[in-house]
Amino acid sequence: MVISWMPVAMAAPITTKALGHNSTAEYINAPYMPYANPNAPTGGTLSFDARGTFNSANKWMTTGVAMIGTDYLYDTLMTGSLNEAFTMYPQLASEVTYDPDDSSWIIYHINPAARFWDGTPVTSADVKATYDALLTQGPMYIRSYLGDIKEIQTIDNQQVKFVFASDNNKEILLTVGQFPVFAKSSIDANFDKISLKPLMGSGPYKLGRVEAGRSVSYLRDPNYWGRDLMVNRGRYNFDMIKFVYYQSDEIAFEGFKSGQYRFRPENKASNWATGYNFPAVKAGLINKEAITSQNPVPMQGLVMNMRRPIFQDIRVRQALTAAYDFEWMNKTLFHNQYERLQSFFHGSELAATGTPSAAEMQVLTPLLSKLEPTQRQAVLAEWQLPTSDGGGFNRQGLLKARQLLLDAGFYYDDMKLYQSDGKLAQIEILMTGDTMGRVLLPYVRNLTRLGFEANLRQVDGPQYYERMRSFDYDMTVDIFAQSLSPGAEQVAYWGSVAADEVGNRNTAGIKNAAIDNVVEALGDAKSRDDIILYTQVLDRLLRAGYYLVPLYGKSGTNVAYWNQYRHVKELPTNAIGIEYWWVDKQAEARVDKYLGR
Repeated sequence: MVISWMPVAMAAPITTKALGHNSTAEYINAPYMPYANPNAPTGGTLSFDARGTFNSANKWMTTGVAMIGTDYLYDTLMTGSLNEAFTMYPQLASEVTYDPDDSSWIIYHINPAARFWDGTPVTSADVKATYDALLTQGPMYIRSYLGDIKEIQTIDNQQVKFVFASDNNKEILLTVGQFPVFAKSSIDANFDKISLKPLMGSGPYKLGRVEAGRSVSYLRDPNYWGRDLMVNRGRYNFDMIKFVYYQSDEIAFEGFKSGQYRFRPENKASNWATGYNFPAVKAGLINKEAITSQNPVPMQGLVMNMRRPIFQDIRVRQALTAAYDFEWMNKTLFHNQYERLQSFFHGSELAATGTPSAAEMQVLTPLLSKLEPTQRQAVLAEWQLPTSDGGGFNRQGLLKARQLLLDAGFYYDDMKLYQSDGKLAQIEILMTGDTMGRVLLPYVRNLTRLGFEANLRQVDGPQYYERMRSFDYDMTVDIFAQSLSPGAEQVAYWGSVAADEVGNRNTAGIKNAAIDNVVEALGDAKSRDDIILYTQVLDRLLRAGYYLVPLYGKSGTNVAYWNQYRHVKELPTNAIGIEYWWVDKQAEARVDKYLGR
């Protein structure tokens, strides 16, 4: 018998102008993005509100409170499409070289025309210095996200090569193109210093006027090198972008009414339902618009800190979930405008529905032995959060919660609730600002009815951020925004290692071997179908662990703005795309006249 052997054909490295993660780049040959107006006029001011305060211009360090909006100062190697799940197009890099059969490296080719604000060229040395700083001095969740980087090599001034620890993570090829690039000289001098002076960038805006704690403005750079890039045509049209800081949403809303800022994403249901009846609205000078999105609705929930012994028993976490009365709050506080979030990827194709499919069961079956019985049962069942009759008493929910607490060894003595170890059952909910106060107080009342000694702890911005970084809370509200292409970032949200890393994003302190396995598989997904499959399995595991009390959300975004801003008819499918809007100067003049400006 003769055995013949033929070598398997290997694909040669390719150089391309766009990258898609398990998808094709639809707009690789387009003259501009479909949600852009290449003839949009430039000029005018786009203004928003912001909360709290700030003391730093660098959000990439581990201390300080960064001012909002600094992303406008910097270009990234590639920039994402707002119509696709995870596709990147050239910005600082004009093209990339990689091997389809070997994901252990990628070369980004820096555009020779790229310039920092001072006119010096952007080089591979700047890219290397930026990523070295992020990996050694950046926030822990960023270090985790970029953890697959093994080495960064500068081939020449225009070519930078990223070498990775493995060859099975195709997502990392795109991930390294997402971060801002700073000038090496400014990194060496200022990266870890709390300062209102930003690191040197190459972006479309420069830092303008800063009023400490009150406002920050960004001015469009007339010499911006990248104005004519495909992704930038019809983009960055405002001469100024300004953020005005307020200590509360109520005061901020009054600021909008008086024109102190003129674009407002409206997150308060009562405002949307009844608040827009002031004179400017009646004069036709305010637009209200509900903008739809295909992105998952961000999961907003009351996180239970698993580092605290009181939350270790899943029955306690179930009880705290049953105590939340969404139906009453939605009717009484929110004018029935919100949806209960039944998924960590609510409103998208990534959300797990019904009972597990055959494909999901193939993934889940080997993991079931790693789950405690309650979580195992919930993973296999059709998921549904508890509902109330909306009457305001939540009797059934509280009775169920009480029994779960008794089953977990809690007991009552002298009208007080005690843990099984004899310690008083106490819970403090950490918050900053007063926007969430009215939402959380009814929940605190329900916890008090159960016998908990429960209270809200409101702290100022800097203290809040520091306590969040160090996981110093019992419960707190957190928001987990997801894209249509989840991947390596999930390690920072839910991974066991991240639970012990100060400054990482695993605010719940989850340590679950099954979740670790699925997150790893998701990061290594080889196709779009695999991304959907592993995300749906992850969704089931997270829900079944009762790590947080899901609150509420809304598909799409409500925005209100003074009638001076314009956008194309067909907005992007996954975002508002505010960077592509523009000002109608005649309409702005009418608004200014009305406001006496």
